[in-house]
Amino acid sequence: MKFTQRLAYYLSGFAIGLIILMFFLNGKNASCDYGPNARTVKNISAKPIAYSNPARDFVNKNSIDSMTVVNLIKFGSVDFSKSNTKLDSCKIYHVNNSYQKWDIELVIENCDSISKILKINYLNN
Repeated sequence: MKFTQRLAYYLSGFAIGLIILMFFLNGKNASCDYGPNARTVKNISAKPIAYSNPARDFVNKNSIDSMTVVNLIKFGSVDFSKSNTKLDSCKIYHVNNSYQKWDIELVIENCDSISKILKINYLNN
């Protein structure tokens, strides 16, 4: 069997396999969150979110709704150099994102059953 025939058989089988995978995975909420940032953000977003008093004051003062805060977390990037991930009970993460024209930092306490936003600050440019 020539190389071109083997390549054609391989590519046709590969294409059929891709079509079958697309059929089975279509409509499923499959994701590939393997990076540390994606896993941390997904873990924080999967839990109910509570606000501390300073965070609630910041949200009320700047008229930010809860969906905006969820999106700031979901699409933010975790600054692991500032975060305290060595705690046993609840780890503290610093999530950076931008809202309108401002850069915002959220300090989040991530426990087993709840995520609590401790502080929200504007970052100095």
